[in-house]
Amino acid sequence: MNNISLKPWSLETKAIDLIQQVAELFDEKDLCFGHGTDNPLDEAMTLVFFALGVDYPYRRESSSIKVSDEVYNSIMGLVNQRIFEKKPLSYLTQEAFFCGHKFYVDERVLIPRSPIAELIRNQFAPWLKANSVQRVLDIATGSGCLAIAIAKSFPSVQVIASDVSKEALEVAKINIEKLSVRKQVTLVESDLFENIKGEFDLIVSNPPYVNPGSYDDLPAEYLHEPDLALIAPDNGLDFIARILHDAPPFLKDDGILTLEMGETAKTAEQTLGYTFKWIELENGGEGVAVIDAKHLK
Repeated sequence: MNNISLKPWSLETKAIDLIQQVAELFDEKDLCFGHGTDNPLDEAMTLVFFALGVDYPYRRESSSIKVSDEVYNSIMGLVNQRIFEKKPLSYLTQEAFFCGHKFYVDERVLIPRSPIAELIRNQFAPWLKANSVQRVLDIATGSGCLAIAIAKSFPSVQVIASDVSKEALEVAKINIEKLSVRKQVTLVESDLFENIKGEFDLIVSNPPYVNPGSYDDLPAEYLHEPDLALIAPDNGLDFIARILHDAPPFLKDDGILTLEMGETAKTAEQTLGYTFKWIELENGGEGVAVIDAKHLK
């Protein structure tokens, strides 16, 4: 592996100096920003402050912190991995922020970035009344980010977080403990609804929906993520179609299903025959739909 060097370290090297240099390097290289940041400057800032042990949200005075020789070398290592291995930054730092919470992540799970976060912040209004929500199911929970964020947003709600991957559930367990929601969130190993019992006010899912034919065309960063959590047969529709078909017995009469379909949304609408309410997201993202229980039964 080649090495990229920053300006030599000195006793006067500050965080802001390295942030600017790293951002310029990231801007020059063929990198994809889509795993928590969307531009070189934010990515550089996240990397440098991580190495310095500075927690988000960052304060202005943090930019003036002087960088030790040891931290400088750590930053250099992270920069080279990010550029040459095209590994997403969250896998290098093993942390990702979602709905204002810091999650542990590694290559057993997708990096949290679902636009469903916007609905969670709004407590799924106007489709649900917050005080009426008692039970929630998160299918394909991965890191547990949706389930845990919902538990934080609805402190009295019980959440079932399911996944077919034992490895993903191990990561979700770490986050449940880390974010102190073990009294609210229960993990279940299940292939979709296979091991699920009872009815729910809300079912959410960010299932695999990448068309196998387009997987190899994804930026290299996405290929570090588990393909089990990305690829879906039948032009990306397999899991979406199964969830829609199997959900009715698990939804209360006034319940809703919230599905992220991403790039597959248009195909789903054209071929699956359901009444989708597509959400206009203020913070970016697309392909998130709400389906009322009555339109599934």
